Amino acid sequence: MIMQRACAGTLESSDIYVEIAPAEAGSGLELDITSVVFAQFGEDIERVIRETLSELGVEDAAIRVSDRGAVDCTIRARVETAVCRAKGEK
Repeated sequence: MIMQRACAGTLESSDIYVEIAPAEAGSGLELDITSVVFAQFGEDIERVIRETLSELGVEDAAIRVSDRGAVDCTIRARVETAVCRAKGEK
Protein backbone atom coordinates (compact mmCIF):
# COMPACT_ATOMS: atom_id res chain seq x y z
CA MET A 1 0.00 0.00 0.00
CA ILE A 2 1.28 3.42 -0.96
CA MET A 3 1.56 5.49 2.23
CA GLN A 4 3.14 8.74 1.05
CA ARG A 5 4.20 10.68 -2.03
CA ALA A 6 7.62 9.62 -3.32
CA CYS A 7 9.78 9.98 -6.40
CA ALA A 8 12.80 8.48 -8.12
CA GLY A 9 14.91 9.32 -11.14
CA THR A 10 15.99 12.49 -12.90
CA LEU A 11 15.10 14.52 -15.96
CA GLU A 12 18.47 13.79 -17.55
CA SER A 13 18.69 12.26 -21.01
CA SER A 14 18.11 8.46 -21.03
CA ASP A 15 16.45 8.56 -17.59
CA ILE A 16 12.89 8.71 -16.28
CA TYR A 17 11.41 10.65 -13.37
CA VAL A 18 8.70 8.72 -11.51
CA GLU A 19 6.40 10.27 -8.92
CA ILE A 20 3.88 8.14 -7.04
CA ALA A 21 1.19 9.20 -4.59
CA PRO A 22 -1.51 7.47 -2.55
CA ALA A 23 -4.97 7.01 -4.03
CA GLU A 24 -8.26 5.88 -2.53
CA ALA A 25 -8.62 2.13 -2.10
CA GLY A 26 -10.41 0.67 -5.07
CA SER A 27 -9.69 3.62 -7.34
CA GLY A 28 -7.09 1.73 -9.38
CA LEU A 29 -4.03 3.17 -11.08
CA GLU A 30 -4.03 6.68 -12.46
CA LEU A 31 -1.11 6.86 -14.88
CA ASP A 32 0.09 10.09 -16.52
CA ILE A 33 3.00 9.62 -18.94
CA THR A 34 5.00 12.35 -20.66
CA SER A 35 7.79 11.17 -22.93
CA VAL A 36 10.03 12.53 -25.66
CA VAL A 37 9.54 9.19 -27.45
CA PHE A 38 5.85 8.62 -26.65
CA ALA A 39 4.79 8.30 -30.29
CA GLN A 40 7.22 5.42 -30.84
CA PHE A 41 7.33 3.74 -27.41
CA GLY A 42 4.39 5.01 -25.34
CA GLU A 43 2.62 1.63 -25.22
CA ASP A 44 5.84 -0.13 -24.20
CA ILE A 45 6.57 2.41 -21.47
CA GLU A 46 3.06 2.02 -20.06
CA ARG A 47 3.29 -1.78 -20.22
CA VAL A 48 6.59 -1.86 -18.30
CA ILE A 49 5.25 0.52 -15.65
CA ARG A 50 2.01 -1.43 -15.19
CA GLU A 51 3.83 -4.79 -15.08
CA THR A 52 6.26 -3.50 -12.45
CA LEU A 53 3.48 -2.04 -10.32
CA SER A 54 1.57 -5.33 -10.56
CA GLU A 55 4.64 -7.33 -9.52
CA LEU A 56 5.02 -5.04 -6.50
CA GLY A 57 1.36 -5.42 -5.55
CA VAL A 58 0.41 -1.80 -6.18
CA GLU A 59 -3.25 -1.59 -7.14
CA ASP A 60 -4.25 1.95 -6.13
CA ALA A 61 -1.95 4.91 -6.80
CA ALA A 62 -1.50 8.08 -8.82
CA ILE A 63 1.66 7.85 -10.93
CA ARG A 64 3.22 10.62 -13.00
CA VAL A 65 6.25 9.93 -15.16
CA SER A 66 8.42 12.11 -17.32
CA ASP A 67 10.53 9.98 -19.64
CA ARG A 68 13.63 11.16 -21.45
CA GLY A 69 14.30 7.98 -23.42
CA ALA A 70 14.91 5.47 -20.63
CA VAL A 71 15.30 1.77 -21.44
CA ASP A 72 13.08 -0.88 -19.81
CA CYS A 73 15.50 -1.80 -17.01
CA THR A 74 15.81 1.86 -16.00
CA ILE A 75 12.03 2.30 -16.03
CA ARG A 76 11.62 -0.77 -13.79
CA ALA A 77 14.34 0.39 -11.39
CA ARG A 78 12.87 3.88 -11.02
CA VAL A 79 9.33 2.55 -10.48
CA GLU A 80 10.58 0.02 -7.90
CA THR A 81 12.53 2.71 -6.04
CA ALA A 82 9.60 5.13 -5.99
CA VAL A 83 7.26 2.39 -4.72
CA CYS A 84 9.68 1.33 -1.96
CA ARG A 85 10.02 4.94 -0.83
CA ALA A 86 6.24 5.47 -0.96
CA LYS A 87 5.70 2.37 1.17
CA GLY A 88 8.22 3.65 3.71
CA GLU A 89 10.66 0.82 2.99
CA LYS A 90 14.40 1.34 2.81
